[in-house]
This record gives sequence, C-alpha cells and structure tokens, in this order.
Amino acid sequence: MTKISEINQTASYPTHPDAMPLEVRGDPITGDRYWSKEFADREWEHMWKKVWHVGGRIAQLELPGDYIVHNFRHESILIVKQKDDSIRAFFNVCQHRGNQLVANEEGGMDAFTCPYHGWRWGIDGELQWVQDEETFSRGSPCGKLRLKELRCEIWGGFIFWSFDKNAKPLLEFLDPIPTLLGNRGLDDYVRVVWRTLRVNTNWKFASDNFNEAYHVAVVHPQFAPMIDDHYDNTLFEMYPNGHNRMIQKLQPTSRLPVEDRTQELWVEVLKEWGVDAEEYRGRDHEARLALQQARRKLGPQRGYTQYDNMTDDELTDQMHHTCFPNLTLTGTAEGLHVFRTEPDANDPNWSTFDYWYLVPKIEGQDEVPTLYGMRPVEEAEHETDNYAEYEAAIDQGDFLTQDLDLAETMQRGLHSMAFEDCYLSDQEARVRRFHEVINDYLEGRR
Repeated sequence: MTKISEINQTASYPTHPDAMPLEVRGDPITGDRYWSKEFADREWEHMWKKVWHVGGRIAQLELPGDYIVHNFRHESILIVKQKDDSIRAFFNVCQHRGNQLVANEEGGMDAFTCPYHGWRWGIDGELQWVQDEETFSRGSPCGKLRLKELRCEIWGGFIFWSFDKNAKPLLEFLDPIPTLLGNRGLDDYVRVVWRTLRVNTNWKFASDNFNEAYHVAVVHPQFAPMIDDHYDNTLFEMYPNGHNRMIQKLQPTSRLPVEDRTQELWVEVLKEWGVDAEEYRGRDHEARLALQQARRKLGPQRGYTQYDNMTDDELTDQMHHTCFPNLTLTGTAEGLHVFRTEPDANDPNWSTFDYWYLVPKIEGQDEVPTLYGMRPVEEAEHETDNYAEYEAAIDQGDFLTQDLDLAETMQRGLHSMAFEDCYLSDQEARVRRFHEVINDYLEGRR
C-alpha cells in the first residue's frame, strides 16, 4: 500500500515549499477536550486570545460608518469603516459603565451613542460628547477616553481581527493559504449564501471532519460518481503555522469498479462542457483531463474569465484548506465554500456553524446553484437557525446535514468513559495534528 506521505504532488497544483510530511507526535485525543468547561476555558485563555478571527466581508461595509458586530463567546466586536476607507475594530462596549453600544449585527451610523446615558463615540473610537460634562470632577472624559481597539487586517475580502496586540501580521499567520488561493481573486467574490446554525456539538468537530476524507465514502456516498476520495489519489499536506490542505480530484472515485464509474451525475458534469462520457467509458479518469481542457477553452467564452488565472487542476479539483483553528476554505472551479465554527459562550457541548458560499461575478450570470437552490449573485442576507429546524434541498444530498447529524451523535459518544483516544489511519493524520497544534497553544509553545 502506498504511504500517504509518499504521494506525489501534481505539478499544476499551487504548492508551497513549507509543506511538511504527515508526521505527528501522537498526542492523545481524549473525550474531555470536547465537553470539559475547564478545557474550553484553557482554549479561551491560551488560544482564542492569540489567533486571528474572521469577522465578516469587506462588501458589508460600503460607506464610512458602516459596521459589523461579531460576537465571540462573551465578547462583542464592532468592526467599522472609516472616513479614509480603512477598517478598524473595537470592543463593542461603552467605557462609561460597560454597556454594550450596538445590539444589531450590522448597519451604518455617523457615531455610536450609548443607549444608557447617551455618551457618543465617533466611528474612529474617540469620545465626542457626554451629558452634563461639567459634573466630572476629574475633568471632561471627552478627548481622554477612546473605545478599546483591536488589531484588524484584511485578506481576500475577509475582515480579520485579533485580541492579541502582539499577534503576528495576518498574512504571516495565514501563510501559505493566501499563496495557495492566490489565483482566484477572492477580493471580488460575492457571498450568495450566509447561514449560521446552532449545533449541539463542540466547535472542534468541523475541523476534525474537514481534516480527513476517510468518512466521505460512508457519509457522502452521493459524491462517488464525481469526487475521488481514495487516499491514493488524494493530496494531503500540513504547514508549519498549523494549517492543512487536502485536494480531491473531480473524477469518479477509484473505490468503484471501473465498469461502474460512468454514472449519471458524472455524465451530466461532463455534458455541460461538451465532453461525451461515453468516449471515456472504462477510462473515466482521463475524462477529468478532457474536462479541464474544455473549461480552459470554453470558460472565457462563457464569461468565466477567472479561469485564465487558474491552473488546470484548479479548473476541476476540490481544494480543502483547513485554516487553524476554526476556518475551512474549499476552493472549486465554481466558487469558494467557507465553513467557520465558534464555541458557545458558556457550554462546550454547543457551537455555531457558519456556512458561506462565495462566487465570482460572471458576465451574463444573474444566479447560481447552491445548497438551497438557485440564488441571485448578490450579497446574501443572514439566515440563522437551530440545526434541529434546518432544511436544505439539493439533488445530490445535503452534505452539511450528513456531517452535522454525525456531529451531534459524536458529541454524545465522546462523553462515554469507554472512549480514551482515537485510533487513526495515516490518512487521518491531520486530525491529530490539529489537536497537537491546540496543545502547542495551551502549553505555551505557540
């Protein structure tokens, strides 16, 4: 059997010299990591306070004074566009008596007025006005007090912020993800789906799940005709900053017998681009190359001008980037799937799961297919649900439902005294690596 670490990279994948072999220390992955309040508090103190967080998209902030509120655990962050078009982040709390300044999740204001005593703060964080200014024996607080500011930086149209004033620059923290996704022009992508679900599972489930493809054949059998989940044809990489990558080829899975690989879903994918599946029956993996050539030739004619900047493999394959600690960016030829999980403020058995779907603007294309049917190519409104009420309709089956159903049953199982550690295959090495990076933060090595 081919060892995972020996799989060669395909020459046309964007790559990086810092890719590491899939070697791990072997730190145990115990159940209490998923339900212990003490462990969650250690994550907060030693990890969440140090990393960069995604707060939103630049497209949400069109004019000076436009703002986003991002709540994370018990903190609330106010992200505001400035008059010089820069973006700054502040704690969403009045420095008078500690009242939260803004309650809604986005909007636009010339200034932020505290609803308790009326103190008015400029969009730059400076205190502009207080009631009864003459009654402060220490002198007027105006000009003295400012909203507490946080680090705020931009990449790919995403707005990031950090609690840590001494955090390394964002691009250095994310390295090499911006390089690996650099051909896509993410700054100009449009978020056509913006959905948040409250799920009865720990936040780490999604990172665990997206760090391996071992579950795909069992949990997502509908993808077998068009996604090759076999480890021999999958690229696995790890990077020094704690991020990982997995690339799956757009072709029928190698787990199927050759004679069973040309199925309806694969036929339709090829037909859309003028490739006759019958010509490749028995050699379906060659059809992937024909599909690349067809998209290379026909894409610009159909308005897909971004294809000119993408490698051949980017025109077909699914490129999963698990960005430490809680962000997954899956690039396809059609767009970018964004998955973000965040811990509940009080109970480590619960988390929020965000799913965004971003697409490039295509001339003449007014709507695109999504998990929720056709959606207009415009910035989506925010949809929120409890997972128990969640529904989606997609012919191939909703992979989010399949994953999140397991997230909840796994959370219950991890409470058992019978579970002591994971027994992982080589292709799941990135799962253990993810937990080892968490340990590095908690034990002061990062």
